Amino acid sequence: MQTVTQQFEVPFQYPVHFTNHVFDAGNVLLRDVMVQDTQRPSRALVFVDGGLADACPSLPQSITHWFAAMDPDQVELVKPPHCVPGGEAIKNDYRLTMEIVDTILEYRLCRHSYVIAIGGGAVLDAVGFAASIVHRGLRTIRLPSTTLAQNDAGIGVKNGMNLHGGKNTIGTFHPPYAVINDFDLLDSLPPIHWIGGISEAFKVALIKDAAFFEELCTNAPRYRNRDRRAQEQMIIRCAELHLDHIRSQGDPFELGHARPLDFGHWAAHKLEAMSGYAISHGDAVATGIVIDSIYANLQGWLEPEAVDRLCQAIQQIGFTLWHPIADRRLGDGTYEILNGLDDFREHLGGELCVTFPNGLGQRREEHEIDLPTMIQALEQVRALSLDGPDRASLSVSSRTAGRSRSAQPFPPYNKPV
Repeated sequence: MQTVTQQFEVPFQYPVHFTNHVFDAGNVLLRDVMVQDTQRPSRALVFVDGGLADACPSLPQSITHWFAAMDPDQVELVKPPHCVPGGEAIKNDYRLTMEIVDTILEYRLCRHSYVIAIGGGAVLDAVGFAASIVHRGLRTIRLPSTTLAQNDAGIGVKNGMNLHGGKNTIGTFHPPYAVINDFDLLDSLPPIHWIGGISEAFKVALIKDAAFFEELCTNAPRYRNRDRRAQEQMIIRCAELHLDHIRSQGDPFELGHARPLDFGHWAAHKLEAMSGYAISHGDAVATGIVIDSIYANLQGWLEPEAVDRLCQAIQQIGFTLWHPIADRRLGDGTYEILNGLDDFREHLGGELCVTFPNGLGQRREEHEIDLPTMIQALEQVRALSLDGPDRASLSVSSRTAGRSRSAQPFPPYNKPV
């Protein structure tokens, strides 16, 4: 017997730019990102979120005009921008992804060419996945067009699709070549997508940055009123925290069991699937982090005042704390949403590992969930949704005060694989 051990490291680096009017002729940021080889023009294929194109009908033409204004010896648009379905529709249909693959192959893009994806997180996921499997990975430039995509989904290293009713059941880790956040792309967003990514900001603030959490709570009315300056500051700080975690935690490709940036997502992903993806990801994450924050409070890990502020701010911004579909029960009377814990454990590779706040700005990982306490958390969220933002603090404080953990020794929820 003989073993030859192979070990090497591959450094990854990509910039995340923040700008305005990226397709104005005087803005050469995208050109500078693309031009790396002066011997030949950098070829590009552009895919645009259909929802974004509907909201900004002039965008495809602006892209074409921008490329036409550039030096053809530097950058080349190989065909007019190609519109693709937005939202979960593109992630739920494998044929749409393969159509993107076919288009890339038809125009003979090589590994030194660029696939440019412009749109919400779902489009970035699907286009990025298609690009990652052509020639074992093409250069992808992302231009996120929603709050959620600019501060979270569009700046990480993952791509994916939904299959067999599951969220991101297939996908790749394929870091982008670059990310360009153009704040002007946010102006046409409907309210649901304008606020959507703010739940991800609360997610990362609760477990990593107490000062940012306070800022989010204070600015909740400004976000609701579409304050552009507050939104831009929130996006930049949220992106910084996500990027710092990917860079510094030593597990960018998620080979371990912990998924801190998936705090609140076991419930969120299940809510999305239960609703047939009618519930947006941002709204589902808002519910998920409230559920897990109340659970943390019941366990004595998070102060009731923090939960009060979270619930008030989440509702002030315009999120829904509780969705009626979350009331759905299985044949034995248990909440169907709790099956999200099993789904999450399977996604992690067999061992359950759920992130919770451990005081504001800190986190803890738990491998067992106390099921009756989680049910209590679910029922508290349901009750809080009826109280409204002005009464949420009174509700949380009164319902969680004086609860003795030792008085209710429940068995843990950790079914064997």
